[in-house]
Amino acid sequence: MAKPKVTVRWNSVGSEIKGGADGLMSHLVVKDTVTGKEEEVEANGLFYAIGHEPATTLVKGQLETDAEGYIVTKPGTPLTSVEGVFAAGDVQDKRYRQAITSAGSGCMAALDAEKFIAELEDGDVKDNKQ
Repeated sequence: MAKPKVTVRWNSVGSEIKGGADGLMSHLVVKDTVTGKEEEVEANGLFYAIGHEPATTLVKGQLETDAEGYIVTKPGTPLTSVEGVFAAGDVQDKRYRQAITSAGSGCMAALDAEKFIAELEDGDVKDNKQ
């Protein structure tokens, strides 16, 4: 955030993107959410951050979570503190938080769930903590 050509605007929302005749972004209208004041700033690029809080209140007290609310999983797996419960995506990934990594971890969870169910049907269930 200490870059001379980057301005971080806290308590602000982009309310309009304006473009030139070439169809490219040229300006952004920024509204201060505290004062309500709008300002048009010259800009040819935009990084929009929405913040992140894992949606884990549903499992609070039932699965192990860390201090930030993320579900704790065995490293490199979707295995949680409860046998037969698997976690994937943004509820357990505080590092990458990208759709593509969520899809990958979702696939891992689905494969492990499928294996768990097959073992359950065979009477050969393994403990998640292995």
